[in-house]
Amino acid sequence: MTEKINIQDEHQELYEHFNIIADKRQSSVRVDKYLMSRIENASRNKIQQSAKAGNILVNDKPVKSNYKIKPGDQISIVMTYPPREVKIVPEDISFDIVYEDDDVVVINKAAGMVVHPAFGNYTGTLVNALTWYFQHQLTSEVAATPFLAHRIDKNTSGTLLVAKNELAQTKLAKQFYDHTTDRKYIALVWGDLKEDDGTITGHIGRNPKDRKTMTVFPAGDHGKHAITHYKVKERFGYTTLVECILETGRTHQIRAHFKYIGHPLFNDADYGGDQILKGTTFSKYKQFILNCFKILPRQALHAQSIGFIHPSTNKPLHFSADLPDDMREVIEKWRRYVEQRKNE
Repeated sequence: MTEKINIQDEHQELYEHFNIIADKRQSSVRVDKYLMSRIENASRNKIQQSAKAGNILVNDKPVKSNYKIKPGDQISIVMTYPPREVKIVPEDISFDIVYEDDDVVVINKAAGMVVHPAFGNYTGTLVNALTWYFQHQLTSEVAATPFLAHRIDKNTSGTLLVAKNELAQTKLAKQFYDHTTDRKYIALVWGDLKEDDGTITGHIGRNPKDRKTMTVFPAGDHGKHAITHYKVKERFGYTTLVECILETGRTHQIRAHFKYIGHPLFNDADYGGDQILKGTTFSKYKQFILNCFKILPRQALHAQSIGFIHPSTNKPLHFSADLPDDMREVIEKWRRYVEQRKNE
């Protein structure tokens, strides 16, 4: 019996997970050969990389690629997807590096930059920029290729983790699958949240009425399990600044979850946050909001930090990125606005 589980949704599917139970009459065979016969289009190299990374478990214990399968064994493997058939054109595009070594690079991604080439965005992406950077950085004949560990939305800024080799990516894949990475976001949301902290739980899946957005399925009959923890950092009456911690990593998770509880992200056009949802409709207030939208022409969401276990040293690492100017300026405007109202 084989069960396939995609870790991320549609354009963010970077890894896949298989559960297999060996038949009671299964003969003794190496686990890598066995998995090649059971997983469609799987290469032996991919499977061996998964074993080397500790991503093949038999009866909940990691095994090497030469482990001999026994009848009734419960086998689990997390494996990276093969690269899509998209030609990567190296481009000399500047980007901000927070940290780099032989295995990983942590980027402070600017808002507006697409992470990976896809339909409609074959150039100008972070992967195009990284490919150029690696090819001009290395002196060896074989240039490094960026291996994505996860993605963040085009109009979300902040920390992004990229592997510099396939083994590092495969090891990081298991951490993202096990939800052991530590990811914190800062968001400005509409409305005054009732509680100072809380948890939003609800399956997230593709919106059947709008395929470019996600929606919450509270009954859990569609989508994938998703959990977002939040803590209020500052209140502005009509909006609230929050810190979000992701327990899972679904597409548009924070954006969809806050829309679901009636507090969409400020100026999030895809989720209704680009409307004046709270406060008065007086011309002065309306102009204030429009000025904020002009300064911050995107959803108010920043990936503040990321923590993970280094794939080679096994040491915990943690990196952060300061708020970009557009979010910082809008937050300052809200502070001044609140102060002015107090003095009126």
